[in-house]
Amino acid sequence: MRTRSTMLTGALCGALALTAHGAFAADYPVLRGSQFDDPPPSREIETPFNWTGFYLGGTAGYTQSRFRTDKGVLDLANGVFNGTSVLGELSPAQLVLTQPRDDTGVTFGAFAGYNFAFGDAVIGFEGEYSRINHGTRASTLEARLVGSGAVAIASRQDAEIKDYANFRMRLGYAYGRLMPYFTFGAAAGRFDTNVAVAANWVNTANPPVSYFGYPRVLGGPKKDVWGYGMSLGGGIEAALVDNLTVRAEYLFTRFNNVEGVTVNLNTARVGAAVKF
Repeated sequence: MRTRSTMLTGALCGALALTAHGAFAADYPVLRGSQFDDPPPSREIETPFNWTGFYLGGTAGYTQSRFRTDKGVLDLANGVFNGTSVLGELSPAQLVLTQPRDDTGVTFGAFAGYNFAFGDAVIGFEGEYSRINHGTRASTLEARLVGSGAVAIASRQDAEIKDYANFRMRLGYAYGRLMPYFTFGAAAGRFDTNVAVAANWVNTANPPVSYFGYPRVLGGPKKDVWGYGMSLGGGIEAALVDNLTVRAEYLFTRFNNVEGVTVNLNTARVGAAVKF
């Protein structure tokens, strides 16, 4: 009887010990390094785009041009009667006035430049060539009676810009692979012009006779005349990959008094460039 009691007591003690061990084991902290889990997958780190370097590209866009020929033709109209009494009786320049004239069309070009990056700030220098072939034609014919007789004056006011080059600085700020920028610089354009005035001054005799030196012509056609001006604008450029960028920009270019012709160009265009 004692033996059975002893065996039962031992069995109960053993069960109690196993239960206590399980409870204590559940509360016991897990040592670091005691479990071997798979390492998390590595994330690829994106390399920042380096804006410094040389690039070469092309553009295509749409240009609106505005031609004013008043300045040159007004001077010619007054000059054709210089030293005569006509200038005291009327203003010849008022007889050759015309409205500004517009032309529009697609333009194409090429550009090359170099950027210097100073942190996120970017300073670049760029040269470009654009083919445009925009032009305008206008003419006037007026006659007036004055105290000394009759005055007739005619004008031709034709101009065409064939192509032009811009040499510009770009100031940008990079947001990773995206860079908005402002640009300004100098421009040189190649023109054909024909700004001329023809005038006659006739007395009131019967029959009427032209005064000495009349009819008279000032001005005339000129080919491949170079005009100079300025350009300014802005845009945004994005790096698609490490050696290819695309851009969208607006550029205003002005040529002042090219043989008496003033031309404004408003261009919206897109472009792409290879970076070296």
